[in-house]
Amino acid sequence: MKIIPKKSLGQNFLVDDNVVKKICNSGCINEEDYILEIGPGTGKLTEFLILKKPQKLYLIEKDSGLIGLLNKKFKNKVEVINEDILKFELKVLTNNNLVVFGNLPYNISSQILTKFIHYNKEEFQYKKLVFMFQKEVADRILADYNTKNYGRLSIFSSWKLNIEKIMDIDPSSFFPKPKVLSTLLVFEPKKQFVKFKNSRNLEYITNIFFNQKRKMIKKPLNILFKDPNKVVKELNLNINLRPQNLTKDTFYKICLIYEKLIQQ
Repeated sequence: MKIIPKKSLGQNFLVDDNVVKKICNSGCINEEDYILEIGPGTGKLTEFLILKKPQKLYLIEKDSGLIGLLNKKFKNKVEVINEDILKFELKVLTNNNLVVFGNLPYNISSQILTKFIHYNKEEFQYKKLVFMFQKEVADRILADYNTKNYGRLSIFSSWKLNIEKIMDIDPSSFFPKPKVLSTLLVFEPKKQFVKFKNSRNLEYITNIFFNQKRKMIKKPLNILFKDPNKVVKELNLNINLRPQNLTKDTFYKICLIYEKLIQQ
């Protein structure tokens, strides 16, 4: 059965065994772990994950045309779920030993990561995320303040997660070959992080700031606060700075003040 990758689903199947092995080993899986693989495609990575003998291996695949292939190939070794990861209710898989792998479609990779950050709370937790991104997106995730790639994704990703870059991956490792480099990142939940009433407030605030990224921070502060001078004084902010000049911790503090004021 010949499988033709679907451009509409952003499918680029991994074909390089050496790269697949490195991805698999990056999860540091043991026999107590449960695994979720997002977008297994033809099951190249799945073959290596099975060898780690996890407690259970879930595959979530949106392409219904691949479901029969995966079930036939792996039989009772996996549980195949034919759903869109962006619509899937993650808490069905609640387990603190869950390791999540994903060769993510470029066009929705940041949305998938954001979903996992929002979901990482009492009713659903995971041990590790092993995700592949377009290098340009990975650079934005890893960026620190005062750099050109720094922005909303950098701030939100680092809020709850420690992030490690494993490697860049050449287009030749995929079929069909993408036109850009990919990057493998590993995310582990932080034990200590700033607690917000609603994590979407941080998204909202960073959106306001970085929609005006070339403007000085005075403008977004005026949008967010009735009395921005009070916030400026409390955080000792220089209103002549631009959003990319503010540290991640500063954005977390701004969010805490915002949440406090909207509750009044």
